[in-house]
Amino acid sequence: MASVVQKFVQMMDAVSEVTGKVAAWLFFATGIIVCYEVFMRYALNSPTIWVDEISRILQVWATYLAIAFVLKSKAHIVIDLAFRDPNSLGRKVVDTFALSVIIFFCLIVVKYGIDIWWKSTVSGHTTDSYLAVPKVFIQSSIWFGFGQMALQAVAEIVKIWTWSPDDLPKQTRVH
Repeated sequence: MASVVQKFVQMMDAVSEVTGKVAAWLFFATGIIVCYEVFMRYALNSPTIWVDEISRILQVWATYLAIAFVLKSKAHIVIDLAFRDPNSLGRKVVDTFALSVIIFFCLIVVKYGIDIWWKSTVSGHTTDSYLAVPKVFIQSSIWFGFGQMALQAVAEIVKIWTWSPDDLPKQTRVH
């Protein structure tokens, strides 16, 4: 049983690493196409019709793909005035409670995100733009990202209770 749990933790860490890198590249691509738009609009006086919407879609996906990576990397804001020692029982309980709240919130977002996504999929809703991109492409990022974050939070809880402090990321030990 322990090896299955450890495999889950390793798999979630690997998935979060990959989606974090994909998110970084999406942000980079957004910057490139916005620079292209600025050049086209102001240098050549020939604005595009696609950059605004595509850059928004890329930013939405990048944001939701990055949230599990940020959780895995312990890059969220943490206030640990009372619980600095990652080995103490109090710190483990507080971190577990915080991650449980994250899981609860994520599951609510996933449930309603899938509901909205499904309605848009069945109805064939598109964006109100010239490109008329199907909303399914945008709305799926919400439940996907928060679902991944919930799974990463479960993996983080497993790490809290099973890993030694030396195995944890540097950010967790240093607070």
